[in-house]
Amino acid sequence: MKAQAVAATLPSDPGVLVLGCDSVLAFDGQILGKPANAEEAASRWRAMRGRSGVLHTGHHLTDLTSGKQAEDVGATVVHFADLTDDEIDAYVSSGEPLHVAGSFTIDGLGGVFVERIEGDHGNVVGLSLPLFRRLLMTFGVSVPQLWATRD
Repeated sequence: MKAQAVAATLPSDPGVLVLGCDSVLAFDGQILGKPANAEEAASRWRAMRGRSGVLHTGHHLTDLTSGKQAEDVGATVVHFADLTDDEIDAYVSSGEPLHVAGSFTIDGLGGVFVERIEGDHGNVVGLSLPLFRRLLMTFGVSVPQLWATRD
C-alpha cells in the first residue's frame, strides 16, 4: 500500500520503479506492528525477553509506466535477550520502540537486545537486498543497471 500510494503521486516516467516495505513481528500467535503507547511496548518486551519471534517484511515494487507490480515477503527469526525490567524501562523511555514494528530495532538502540537472528539481517532492518534483487529481476532490471544510472 505504501508503494502504491507514493506511485499514485508521481508522474509516469519510463524506467521509474517505486519500492515500498513494511514489517510486522509474529510472536506468540499474534502479529505485532507498532505499539500504541509506552505501556504496550513495555508489556511486549516483558513477554518477548529471552524468547524468539519471526519478523516478516513485505516488499512491493511498482513500475510507474506499465503499472506492473511484484511483491514478496522476507522472514527472519529474531532471538531476544533476557532483559531486566530496568533495561526494558530504559529502552522504552528512549522512545525508539514506539515507532517500529515489534517494538524493537536491530540497527538502533535495541540492537544490543537482539541475541541473534536466523536469516537476512537486512530484512530485520526493513529492506532485504537479496529479495529486492529478485523483485528487480521480474522487471528485467539488474542491479548493475541501477549502478549505471547513478550519475
